[in-house]
Amino acid sequence: MTVTVLTLLKRRDGMSKADFIAYYESNHRVIGEKVLSGWASRYERLHLHPFDGQTVDHDFDVVLEIDFRDQATCDACFAAMADPAIMDEIVADEERLFDRSRMRTYSVERRRSALPADNA
Repeated sequence: MTVTVLTLLKRRDGMSKADFIAYYESNHRVIGEKVLSGWASRYERLHLHPFDGQTVDHDFDVVLEIDFRDQATCDACFAAMADPAIMDEIVADEERLFDRSRMRTYSVERRRSALPADNA
């Protein structure tokens, strides 16, 4: 059974949304791919843009979703990432990008509704 880990992330103060996305996708994403490779089956970043278009500060700027094939693989990945050399690299880059005090990570329990294909 797939295990999904979801993390809500806020950019650090003083960083524009455009700079945040550019840095995340060109730098931090690469670290994620390196440490998750062989463990995760999906690594997806959902950059949030207010639906109403207002440019006010929000609680989070990106939702990170990571899928693992099962709980044992998820646990093994996080144990491997706890290696001080790996964790030091992750944390050093996070400090360039995120307000680490606002990071929140969750396991996801999905509930899906079956909707009719045609709403006409």
